[in-house]
Amino acid sequence: MTTLVRLEIVRTLRNRKYLLFSVLYPALMYFFFINAYGTGKLAGGLPVKTYFMVSMATFGAVGSVLTGSAQRISLERKSGWTRQLRLTALPGRAYTVAKIAAGAVTTLPAILVVFAVGASQGVRLDAGQWAGLAAALWLGSFVFAALGVAFGYAAAPDSVQTIVMIAYMAMALFGGTWFPVTGTLEKIARFNPVYLYNQLAAFTRPGHSLDLVAVAGLAGFLVVFTAAATALYRRDTRQA
Repeated sequence: MTTLVRLEIVRTLRNRKYLLFSVLYPALMYFFFINAYGTGKLAGGLPVKTYFMVSMATFGAVGSVLTGSAQRISLERKSGWTRQLRLTALPGRAYTVAKIAAGAVTTLPAILVVFAVGASQGVRLDAGQWAGLAAALWLGSFVFAALGVAFGYAAAPDSVQTIVMIAYMAMALFGGTWFPVTGTLEKIARFNPVYLYNQLAAFTRPGHSLDLVAVAGLAGFLVVFTAAATALYRRDTRQA
């Protein structure tokens, strides 16, 4: 399993599309949003630059792991690679865990690059907040890694990219990635894993601490998505 994780990470980091769309694109979008919204503060006292630093970091992380995992798995299914892996001693559960772990590791560059850009633009957090925020967003990305694996086995190889992109953009749109959600929309957004993911940064706001409701919600989504990924992998095994 360790070997598979290492190979998956190396393959992803060598992918130029990954570097462009998951690492550089969110950083460029960050500049767009801070210029569009100005340099003031949003409701709750959170500076615009801090809010969009977090939302673009989560945007890059979710995009990296969700689309990357689903597309790689769909291609492996189409080429017969997963069928070959089943002939090895690697258990199905270990394969699923390896895919999730490898996907989550590749979210770190997307997060750290946007953080570096945010710091260069004047975002000020203490050392503990920077470390805590990076850890929270990285751990939260495991949820979407599991969802990406599930999508990879749920959808047909020819349609997986379209399905993932629609789901990804819908979750981002109503999850506070492009703009703060308030009122009725916020109540609905609490059932959206992307909204909960963005809420992990709540402790950076004046007078706030870590949102334990968001943590619990994401933990629940992780269990559900991992179980779904495992079940779909087994279904694919029976159909092979």
